[in-house]
Amino acid sequence: MTEVNSPPSLGGWTRFVTARPRLSLLVALVLTALAVVAGSGVADRLGSGGWEDPTAQSTYATKALEREFPASQPNLLLLVDSGSASVDDPAVTAEAARLTARLTGERGVTGVGSYWGTKSPSLRAKDGHEALIAAHLTGDEKTTTDTLDRIAPALRGTHGPVKVEVGGIVAVRHEMQTTIKEDLARAEMIALPVTLLLLVMVFGSAIAALLPLGIGIVAILGTNAVLRGLTEFTDVSVFALNLTTALGLGLAIDYALFIVRRFREELSTGAEPLPAIATTLRTAGRTVLFSALTVAVSLAAMLVFPMYFLRSFAYAGIAVVLLAAAAALILLPAALLLLGHRVNSLDLRRLFRRGRPAKASGEEGTAWARTAGLVMRRAPFFALATTAVLVVLGLPFLGVKFGTADDRQLPSGAESHVVQQHIRDGFPGNPGGTLEVLAEGRATPAQYTAYKTRIAQLPEVVRVDGPVVQGDSAYFTVLPKGEAVDTTAQRLVGALRATDAPFTTEVTGTAAVLVDSKHAIASRLPWAAGLIAVVTLLLVFLLTGSVVIPLQAVLLNALSLTAMFGAVVWVFQDGHLSGLLGFTSTGSIETTLPVLMFCVAFGLSMDYGVFLLSRIKEEYDRTGDHNEAVRHGLQRTGGLITAAAVILAVVMVAIGTSRVTNTKMLGLGIALAVLMDAMIVRSLLVPAVMKLTGRATWWAPGWLRKVHDRFGLSEGGENPPRGAGNCATSHNAPADENGDGSLNESGGVRAIR
Repeated sequence: MTEVNSPPSLGGWTRFVTARPRLSLLVALVLTALAVVAGSGVADRLGSGGWEDPTAQSTYATKALEREFPASQPNLLLLVDSGSASVDDPAVTAEAARLTARLTGERGVTGVGSYWGTKSPSLRAKDGHEALIAAHLTGDEKTTTDTLDRIAPALRGTHGPVKVEVGGIVAVRHEMQTTIKEDLARAEMIALPVTLLLLVMVFGSAIAALLPLGIGIVAILGTNAVLRGLTEFTDVSVFALNLTTALGLGLAIDYALFIVRRFREELSTGAEPLPAIATTLRTAGRTVLFSALTVAVSLAAMLVFPMYFLRSFAYAGIAVVLLAAAAALILLPAALLLLGHRVNSLDLRRLFRRGRPAKASGEEGTAWARTAGLVMRRAPFFALATTAVLVVLGLPFLGVKFGTADDRQLPSGAESHVVQQHIRDGFPGNPGGTLEVLAEGRATPAQYTAYKTRIAQLPEVVRVDGPVVQGDSAYFTVLPKGEAVDTTAQRLVGALRATDAPFTTEVTGTAAVLVDSKHAIASRLPWAAGLIAVVTLLLVFLLTGSVVIPLQAVLLNALSLTAMFGAVVWVFQDGHLSGLLGFTSTGSIETTLPVLMFCVAFGLSMDYGVFLLSRIKEEYDRTGDHNEAVRHGLQRTGGLITAAAVILAVVMVAIGTSRVTNTKMLGLGIALAVLMDAMIVRSLLVPAVMKLTGRATWWAPGWLRKVHDRFGLSEGGENPPRGAGNCATSHNAPADENGDGSLNESGGVRAIR
């Protein structure tokens, strides 16, 4: 017979969120409207840099050179194309002089130089038909962007015998910011209707489907307002907007799916709306709270890194996770109370059933129950096979090469990308690959000459130019062998920093920034990983009361990410599918991306892990039967987790349609990670491993059991378990004699519907 819970007493939280449901929703509507106003224009205030360590030697040297020798750090380049004529043609020379003079007279522009003024071979294309005018725009990212917007329209285009295109770091960043903003709007237009369609397919009811979408929109708008406020105090990356949209929709839908599904289950047992909400919050609500905390901790780990690119994702991620959870735990119960049984209204699936009856409640999830039984009967095979597959898929990551983001993040037709590609392909030397050595302290010409001789003798050096002296400071320009950021250039950075000098030296340049970024990440990565691991272990212990399950969760979650990292290298570093996906491979992965993707994907994996473990724990507390608990947990959450993963993957794929490579990598990589986690790890590997560990899965030493009894939370809530009692001590519960996840007669207690 099916057991039905007695009506639970209303907890304090239930009374709080259901006391004034209409008022709660009205306040939420007003706050959301205010968030729209507060967050408007947030994209225009965000930066597109933040990959470098602000405390590094290279950052200090770059800022010092910008201040003392602005001509050494040009961030604006004008590519002057003379067509079929030579750049030395008198008419071309005269027009170039006018352009140079015009640029020199602009406000906020310093350090203007050109091929025609210096006759430097590095500023003239090898074919003699293109040359460069270089300048430095002063100020921070926003100031330089404003200056570019003001002067670029008059500079680009045809001027007499020449055609001018605008490039340089400022132009790249500005074009990247604009592209991301446009791509994000398009991604939202793709994701929202597809997500609504999928939710209708999951719930059937159009009313139920709209609730998760509404929660997601509230979370996104609220996070935009938070980011807008943060821009008043710190730098925030424009890339963080993509995470806001993805997690805002994905996690809010996950949480709302879990709560709405449990509420409908309770209604199906005959419960009235208010008791159903009480049970839902005591069970699914606590799971959502634990899930939000684990995801927030994973994202908060990025705060230990100094790059504002990574810190921005922590700001956006923490805000959107907490807002999504708050909306799901406050607004959603109020809406469900007002809707009551009408939450099942407008069942659109009836249009496609063609007279076939809907499945009975007891039939839901039977396919997942059969899957769990099959996996547990063949647990060693599934454990080894899935682990082997995941390890093999991750092998390409062993060949990862780290680099820095540049103009090739942009589409091949973007103006600043075109300019930089022309410079790479057509100009002599190694554009973008030079290193600058800043020398500070009084020195004699002889000392400068002796130092220049020493660094010129380094085996990685092709040529040394300089010094350019101003007061007590000078700088040398060093051209390394090989590519801009290959191992030779990185080795040269170390050699330059180790070379003796009678004055203080600091090295900067693309390779130096990469070396410093890698050091900053490597030195802080153990702290970030440790924070994620320790807090995750603690939270999962508080949820389950076991010391084995938290260890399993951390290890299996990490294993679920191998396919993502392998695909990132195989596709984006090595360039496979670059034509199909429309990006330019640089042969390396930007240093911060793997850290970002790990933190986001690990958090999302824990999100699904908590959903499954909480339902297994609830059933184990109720029956004391380990195998039935695993089978029941997968039966009741397998479809839900898969649906949530598919919906989140759709959102991430929409983000992955971006024309900016890093955003494409983030979106498609996370989509692959969540699908692998839901369809392989949660469906196959977790049940197999839990079958192999058996009742030892729930073991904890006595002193930790006491800690859990006092501080732990579980889905059992206020109601005492009706099975064998506490999960850590219920070793005398009915055995699973069949060994396949099905109960024997002595343990036959049906699931609560």
